[in-house]
Amino acid sequence: MAQSRSVPPPDSPSHTSYPIREMPLRLRPREMMERLGADHVPEDVLLAIILRSGVKGSSVLDLARDLLRKYGTLSRLASTDVDSLASMRGMGRTKAQTIVASLQLAKRLASESVPDAPQIVRPEDVVKILKEQSRTLDKEVFWVLPLDAKNRMKSPPLEITSGILDASLVHPREVFAPAIRLGCAAVILAHNHPSGDPSPSAEDIRITRQIVEAGRIVDINVLDHVILGKPDDDASRGFTSLKESGLVKFK
Repeated sequence: MAQSRSVPPPDSPSHTSYPIREMPLRLRPREMMERLGADHVPEDVLLAIILRSGVKGSSVLDLARDLLRKYGTLSRLASTDVDSLASMRGMGRTKAQTIVASLQLAKRLASESVPDAPQIVRPEDVVKILKEQSRTLDKEVFWVLPLDAKNRMKSPPLEITSGILDASLVHPREVFAPAIRLGCAAVILAHNHPSGDPSPSAEDIRITRQIVEAGRIVDINVLDHVILGKPDDDASRGFTSLKESGLVKFK
């Protein structure tokens, strides 16, 4: 009796040469994106959808993972050419052209600016944008300011969460999913302290460092984290820039 080929366990889309049709439905690239949303699937799954099909002995997910291993980051992959990609086993010119075209569109999107969008040069610019909406808040709200390559805002500030600021509420995934969708080159973080004291807490610093490290992985720079309070006298600015304070290394 011929042995049937086993499929990977339902919670593990591990490296395998199984054809996609033999994988559980929930782990197939297109079905996974439909179920989780494009913001929440890994890069190998998105690449597999672009590649469409594998070759004998390698599934489309294998090809996608081979690409990511070879180039290391999406930035390096986006800088290669059709000839280099086509020379890889299982690729060919059609797949190579599709990848180059897809990543070129992403690069052009990232370089776009919204007409008349404010440019963020100093932490005071962040305060100016958020001052009015944060003035009367009685709970902490965490925002992400999405920026293009010229530090111009690509959309209004994005509210990520509200309530007590902790790592369970402000996960890097929630910060970078909309930034990736918007094609951001960089982001600035901001949140308010309803007490009026903008001094950063240990948790503020820890969360910021975690997000900065995640930004390096997804190739989106985190430029600053601005904490908004309320000025108590003419000498108080009413905010703290973690970049200016030197408490977090941003680049």
